[in-house]
Amino acid sequence: MEPDAQPDRPSPSKLAVAAVALCGVCAFLELYSTQPLLPLLARLFHASKTGVSLTVSAATLGAALSAPIFGSLVERLPRKRVIVACLAGIAVPTLLAATSNSLAQLIFWRFLQGIMVPGIVAVVVTYIGEEWPPNRVALVMSFYVSGTALGGFLGRVSAGMLADWFNWRVSFLVVGIIALAGAGAVAAWLPHGRRRPPLPPLSGPQVSFFPQLWSQVGTLFRNRRLVATYAVGCNVLFTLVAVFTWITFHLSAAPFRLSTAALSSLFFVYLIGLVTTPAAGYIITHVGLRKGIGGAIVCCMAGVLLTLAPSLPVIILGLALVSSGTFISQTASQSHLRVVSPPESRVTAAGLYITCYYIGGTAAGVVPGAFWALGKWPACVAFIFAMQAIALAIALIGWRAPKAA
Repeated sequence: MEPDAQPDRPSPSKLAVAAVALCGVCAFLELYSTQPLLPLLARLFHASKTGVSLTVSAATLGAALSAPIFGSLVERLPRKRVIVACLAGIAVPTLLAATSNSLAQLIFWRFLQGIMVPGIVAVVVTYIGEEWPPNRVALVMSFYVSGTALGGFLGRVSAGMLADWFNWRVSFLVVGIIALAGAGAVAAWLPHGRRRPPLPPLSGPQVSFFPQLWSQVGTLFRNRRLVATYAVGCNVLFTLVAVFTWITFHLSAAPFRLSTAALSSLFFVYLIGLVTTPAAGYIITHVGLRKGIGGAIVCCMAGVLLTLAPSLPVIILGLALVSSGTFISQTASQSHLRVVSPPESRVTAAGLYITCYYIGGTAAGVVPGAFWALGKWPACVAFIFAMQAIALAIALIGWRAPKAA
């Protein structure tokens, strides 16, 4: 029997759960920290809205490009060692971003930040599936996703507040130092993995890595349920990035005219996700992943529509629904990924998921700009809502379990 098929195996300690959550915090602390700074950066660098939005898309593009190769390269390496190394590695370009003298330099450092992210995200998702029994995976995954929510919140809020109180360079310095401290804590708290399934021996010379990789990727993409999971994952980040990137331009203009600090305070809605996501993780274990993802996407759709209201409190309520819905969607998607991935290539499968996930985030930083030019925020909302409706159909149809013979 494979290790992850043993429902009665003991779970790692609560400190291990805390370390997994901290991985989520540190992975996402820097990734979207420029979102509340976009109107400020547009003024400082005399750039267009689409131009400064590349500071968001560059990071997600780096993650999308590195994820599949990263995943396969680390398949056989110790999980903890990879996670800690990437946590430390992502902090370095964050600190160097503070030295940028142009928008192009800032975009470059942001791209390097993104390259290291899959080494955390893909490996942690796999680590959870290997180290906890199946009936605990969705719950532990929800704590990890809550950590990503907390990291996204802290990164955005601290960046916006520090930029308003001091300057934007201080934002990157502080966030980078926090990331280094987090890497040290994970190194101390996260246990070494002991339950990963045995891997088949390497075949052929080392130069055959890429042919083997493409063969493995081709096999994974022939799995209908995996492809549907990748598509839903792409939409999860698309929604989150599109809404929270482009609404900053909407709320910084008349009639709201919010400051950089006020824009960063919008991300307090992420704190709601810290409560709703673990609760949803518990519910998902009882109602099933397919019903869970359906309810989460509907929650997002309702939230996106509420952002059209002329009232700031109603908009904030809509943003809370969007953030909570996307975090719950992420919990369901990553849990479903573990269920449908072959045991011998789970990191590679997770790497492909992260690629699709960050392709969604990259597109969200740029594509809505065309809709903004057509009709500003209402046009962006119509586009995002349509994408959510497509994702809902894919999840409900593509996540169906095959009928027993």
